[in-house]
Amino acid sequence: MKDFLLRSVLVAIAAITVLTGLTQLVAPGWVLSFIAGDHSALGAHFFATVGMFMVITGAMFAQSLLTHSTEGAIPFWIGVQKAAACVLVAWAVLRGLLAPLAYAVAAFDGATAVLTFSFWRRMPK
Repeated sequence: MKDFLLRSVLVAIAAITVLTGLTQLVAPGWVLSFIAGDHSALGAHFFATVGMFMVITGAMFAQSLLTHSTEGAIPFWIGVQKAAACVLVAWAVLRGLLAPLAYAVAAFDGATAVLTFSFWRRMPK
């Protein structure tokens, strides 16, 4: 994948991360109604907290991509975060905590991790 195309795809993914995180932050119960059986206040609060981190990390990644930052730590750790999210979301489905629909979230995060690590490996060291 050409660098411009890969960077553009990652900017779009970062924007999606910000928007979905904002949705989780503002309306955690609504999002949980699609992917989880637990709609407790505590579950919604922690889901909103995850959304807040998604907004922050997605915005940081988008900014670093748009400004052509040469700081390799940003895409590396975003890749780690996305890989970990993939594993943990899939694990939550396996444990019956999230509906099978959440496998789509895990797959998206897994694909994002692969793309992000590919971008990171291409950066000048």
